[in-house]
Amino acid sequence: MPIKECCNIGVVCCEADAAVPQLAELMRKHHVGDVIVVEHREGRRIPVGIVTDRDIVIETVALQVDSGVFTAGDLMSSPVVTVQQDDGFIETLRLMRNNKIRRLPVVDAEGSLYGIVTADDIIRLLAMELSMMTAAIAEQPLREGRLRK
Repeated sequence: MPIKECCNIGVVCCEADAAVPQLAELMRKHHVGDVIVVEHREGRRIPVGIVTDRDIVIETVALQVDSGVFTAGDLMSSPVVTVQQDDGFIETLRLMRNNKIRRLPVVDAEGSLYGIVTADDIIRLLAMELSMMTAAIAEQPLREGRLRK
């Protein structure tokens, strides 16, 4: 299955000069734990970094510094690891595991932002698939019993 089939296309974005309090406000407003930092090139949004709620806490709150003096560009993880929209589910899992990350921007062939996939998305999908498999396993003896009376 291509990862584009299970990613979220409503990505919260900002530019590198966005102030950290603005990022926190975006995260709160949209109920997300990350903001993708993008550059606009030829009408496309190109992901250049990612800032997570954890980045804000570790880099500003925990150090008791004024978060207002920092920008997304100061805190973002860059270069950002991305996955191609047509890459498979297993390839995406390997990329997350190998890079020890839980969020991956999904890009098209030109590098434009398409969506984002998170560990939560993957766990939700796997749980649904396992649930359907469990139902099939539980129903199989009943079906066989009806067929072989």
